[in-house]
Amino acid sequence: VPTAALRDREAADRSSPGHDTEAGGGTVSGRPRTKFSAAQLRELERSFHEQRYIGTSEKRRLAALLNLSQSQIKTWFQNRRMKFKRQTQDAR
Repeated sequence: VPTAALRDREAADRSSPGHDTEAGGGTVSGRPRTKFSAAQLRELERSFHEQRYIGTSEKRRLAALLNLSQSQIKTWFQNRRMKFKRQTQDAR
């Protein structure tokens, strides 16, 4: 059973500047933020304009073409749909 001092030290370690944290305060997994190249973004945007929801085969194709994981492609599309939603709501 951890002592109060140990719990306090662990909490301080988690909130130290060396740890990546989300705006909400939660700890982010160890993967660093992906910096997409201009060419990758062009292809992702082109694909998004064709279809906002990506299918499995297109996700696989883009991942291989852009040297990204399918998970990165899926997350990019989720984030891009939210950006699109914000833009269309702001336009009204």
